[in-house]
Amino acid sequence: MIDQWFFNGADIHGNPLALAVQDGILVSITAQQTPPAEARQTLDLQGRVVLPALVDGHIHLDKSFVGDRWHPHMPAASLKARLAAEKTQLASARPIAERADALVRQAISFGTQAMRCHVDVDATTGLRNLQAVAQVREQWRDRVDIELVAFPQAGVMSCPGTADVLEAAMNAGADVIGGIDPTVFDGDAQGQLDVIFNIAERHGAKVDIHLHEPGEQGLAQLTEIARRTHERKLEGRVAVSHAYSLGEVTEAQARRTADTLAQAGVSIMTNAPGDRPFPSIKLLRAAGVRVFAGNDNIQDAWWPYGNGDMLQRTMLIGYRSGFYTDEDLLLALDMATHAAAGVLGLQGYGLSVGHKANFVAVRAANGAQAVATAPADRWCVRNGVVV
Repeated sequence: MIDQWFFNGADIHGNPLALAVQDGILVSITAQQTPPAEARQTLDLQGRVVLPALVDGHIHLDKSFVGDRWHPHMPAASLKARLAAEKTQLASARPIAERADALVRQAISFGTQAMRCHVDVDATTGLRNLQAVAQVREQWRDRVDIELVAFPQAGVMSCPGTADVLEAAMNAGADVIGGIDPTVFDGDAQGQLDVIFNIAERHGAKVDIHLHEPGEQGLAQLTEIARRTHERKLEGRVAVSHAYSLGEVTEAQARRTADTLAQAGVSIMTNAPGDRPFPSIKLLRAAGVRVFAGNDNIQDAWWPYGNGDMLQRTMLIGYRSGFYTDEDLLLALDMATHAAAGVLGLQGYGLSVGHKANFVAVRAANGAQAVATAPADRWCVRNGVVV
């Protein structure tokens, strides 16, 4: 018996597509449009292109003002000033759980069904933010898979006691251990990386490090992260978010570092920010580096932009990268689907027989047009059910 028969759809190349679902699992993917006699429910996709469920590889649910009043952006001349402004604005905002709930709800409506959420954890904040976001994760467990990163926004070595709180965060249910600018922010790169990789090894956890450090200094940190990844046998379990330095050096330097990252199995996340150079996606991919995408900050103290739509994010990544061909646009789509799903370790992901029937159907002729135009008209399907 077929529970749902989705027909009159298109695959990412624009070819006719129909999908059969039984018990929430894809049991048939075909160009044949005639429904089986045993199909309990038939759903006409009306020509929409069917994409794998979208995956946000980097989001901050505890920081966003979505679900709150509009907070005008407060300029800041330094990172410390930005952190102070953030604390001031968050102090007058609605509770974290309410804002995080609103943003998760909004992201789901756009087709996101998995995300990696970085949550501030340090000696001053403790586990409050983590506990609030974990509560939201539980509430939405049936609709979206949320991986939690214990993120030391205030630093590790420069904020005494944070190492112990990071350890406590892993014991409390965090999935990934985070880090931030070991040299520029902490002033003790070896100390911070020792803490992070030791915790990862003890807990069998993944690693995701924010790295905004510039030029050759940033390359040095990428090389050191790759060395430690290989040394600890964490290949495929370590990611670096942003890695702006790869877009600030010569192509030859970037290629050498890309080779090092590929050999160690270190992934790179980019959201193609509007005011910074960022890594060449094609250069990294050619070297064998997995490059994935995320929204990063959404309407918070860091910037006023964003709405949680990963398809819109792929459009911005393509726009900033000069992606014009269908092949390039599908590369951007892969960053918010299969590449990000691989980093999160999602099981049964993607449009294949035997996998979960989790997908988004978009009013576009193919995947390239979906990226280039980010249409609002979408069906979000979870386990075969339109949600």
